[in-house]
Amino acid sequence: MLAALTEQDLSLTMPAQDKIGELFSQVDDAIQGVRVFANPGGCSGISFGMTFTDSVNDNDGVLAVGGFKLIVDEGTLQYLRGVEIDFVDRGDGNASFVFNNLPSMGGGCGTCGSAGSCS
Repeated sequence: MLAALTEQDLSLTMPAQDKIGELFSQVDDAIQGVRVFANPGGCSGISFGMTFTDSVNDNDGVLAVGGFKLIVDEGTLQYLRGVEIDFVDRGDGNASFVFNNLPSMGGGCGTCGSAGSCS
């Protein structure tokens, strides 16, 4: 069931809103919003990303922000509740979206011994 998300579920800083709004204004009118997704990872655990999407599914949550929608499926939302998405431009050509307040999800490689040391 499609649900409206609140800023308690997922929030964007003003720099993130401005950058996504700028990018969103450059895409085709068929684009419905920006989808936030999770990719299962190996050693580093789950990683998150964003992409433009032309569809909103029944199991998606939608956060209306300015002139665009942030769309998150219910499986991804369980990992993102309370997360803040920021846009950081370090001025050296290294600009990126950053997910703040991510919960600890384990991850890590190697084996841990009974003494708590990991290899």
